[in-house]
Amino acid sequence: MSFPNRYAVLLDGEWLKKTLQKRNKGVFPQHSDILSEIGKLRTHDDLRDIDIYRIFYYTADPLTSKAKNPISGQQTNFASTTQHAQNLSLINKLENEPDFAVRRGQLIMQDWKIRSKTLKELSKGIRKNVNAADLAPNIKQKGVDMMIGLDMATLAIKRLVSIVVIASGDSDLVPAMKLARTEGLRVYLATLGESTRPELKIHADRILS
Repeated sequence: MSFPNRYAVLLDGEWLKKTLQKRNKGVFPQHSDILSEIGKLRTHDDLRDIDIYRIFYYTADPLTSKAKNPISGQQTNFASTTQHAQNLSLINKLENEPDFAVRRGQLIMQDWKIRSKTLKELSKGIRKNVNAADLAPNIKQKGVDMMIGLDMATLAIKRLVSIVVIASGDSDLVPAMKLARTEGLRVYLATLGESTRPELKIHADRILS
């Protein structure tokens, strides 16, 4: 069975949002910003003459739980935060775009952590105490890497595309990239102009920057 002349795009949502937010000087990205990046990929010299199969966007639904600051006792309702509204709006808009498939992992709060700025000040002796404002929720995303890897494997084994374009900076994807190439897929890495881990470049057929 031969490979069809089409490609799929796999977007690591958290990496993509951070990349665009950094580029936009801290402004949370709109769904139009993501569509703009997809447009650039579709007109890239290596892809412009190839049909697109689907765009997979991997993220997690925003937290809706509550948490109490261990120092101040103040309670945060994550469902009422600006971040919750922004992320939910982004997901809702993207999943209604043509050729988009949103894959959801899970967010888990693992207690609290000291902000990096506070840790630097403590290590330099600038301050000795930690207050409530120095703590931030320690939120982890679960299941997204596995979903990206499984989708990449499925695309390869079922011969649904001939190329996968990955937009991510996560080196945990290397085993899935190796499998896809072993099965005959071409693996392209979209860096969006950002520096990326050497191991990702090693296991990509082309770098789209």
